[in-house]
Amino acid sequence: MQTIVFLGTNKSGSSREAIEAAMKMGYFTVLLTDNLKRLKQREEYPDVHLMIYVQDLTDKQLINRQIALIQKQGKEVRAVVSFVDPLVSTAAQVSMDLGLSSLSVEALYNMEDKTRFRKVLKGNPYNPFYSITSLEMDSNEIFNRYIKRSPTIVKSPISNGSKDVLLVKTLQEFEKAHRYMKKRFPNTPILLEEYLDGPQYLIEVVVHQGNVHIVAIIEQEISKVHRFIIMGYHLPAALPAPVCRELRLAVQSIADDLGFINGTCHLEMRLVNGKWKLIEINPRISGGAVNRLILEATGISLVKETLKLNLGQEPDLTPKKNASSFVQFITVRSPGKLVKVTGKLRAKSMSGVNKVYVKPKKGTILTPPLSMGHRYAYVLTSSEDPLEAKKIAKEAAKEIRFYLEPL
Repeated sequence: MQTIVFLGTNKSGSSREAIEAAMKMGYFTVLLTDNLKRLKQREEYPDVHLMIYVQDLTDKQLINRQIALIQKQGKEVRAVVSFVDPLVSTAAQVSMDLGLSSLSVEALYNMEDKTRFRKVLKGNPYNPFYSITSLEMDSNEIFNRYIKRSPTIVKSPISNGSKDVLLVKTLQEFEKAHRYMKKRFPNTPILLEEYLDGPQYLIEVVVHQGNVHIVAIIEQEISKVHRFIIMGYHLPAALPAPVCRELRLAVQSIADDLGFINGTCHLEMRLVNGKWKLIEINPRISGGAVNRLILEATGISLVKETLKLNLGQEPDLTPKKNASSFVQFITVRSPGKLVKVTGKLRAKSMSGVNKVYVKPKKGTILTPPLSMGHRYAYVLTSSEDPLEAKKIAKEAAKEIRFYLEPL
């Protein structure tokens, strides 16, 4: 029985859709998880044929031991993959050790840490000004020595989902950020980057045998109330042809410097005074609604094509249609315990709405957004008219209301 082994998954979004895609492709799906909650909710994962608890998914010996047991059951493991941080390079290395498809393990590994990819890209014109320093140094000394440009972005190298990305403009703000990082990541350096002002875009990329394919250029709408939280995604982004050409050169340059030959990634880039600058790069498709967004706009299932790449097959990245799609996320303004959600059916019934997703269950504690994980619902729309897709999404999102019991 031909089998694909997945290292970790989220309950929804791209990583879960990848498992569903594997099942539809006819593969036996095995999920190795370090999350005991997944096992307790086993009935909610009908697309997972076999779920196995592994205490540490970064331990390749534990993974190999489980794979050996799976193979003894007569299952033919064709790929070991992951769509979640920070397990992509681990899955690629295990797959390579088993003699399966060969992805660019070192490049994927470097993308999993913000300081590593910044160092590799040092000297690349699309890399912004940055510094890396120890939290053991006095905050006043760090500010005077390294923060040459204000405002500055303070990041943890190992965080994701905007959880630990802080904007600082003054010494007082930096001291607060320094205390926060030291408490959260006491043994990890911090990354300081110049703040770049300009529209931000998400670029989904597949690299196959050294050929760089840009699958989607998505415009992002960002809220800056508490953190940098992306609230809207619009595909395709409206960019002039010369700007798109420069973007393709930028992505090619970054892939070349990383030594990226086979694999997938997504980049977040800002257009600053007509010049592209790299904000982030991650070794996988974006999570959340992005796979569905691309599917509605182009007909391409990027998770399916990623699986094919991991299986040693050539991905088919030819668009099947040409529409505009928009995703509008929904958050809450104050903390509280969820009592009920209304408006889902009204939003679903609106013309042009493809999907309405509400994540939390009754009784869940909701908070204003401090990370991407605090986006509690979304509306996905599509239309031949880009403005119409956006308008419908925002109108439908207004129908979704969270009723909270104050804490």
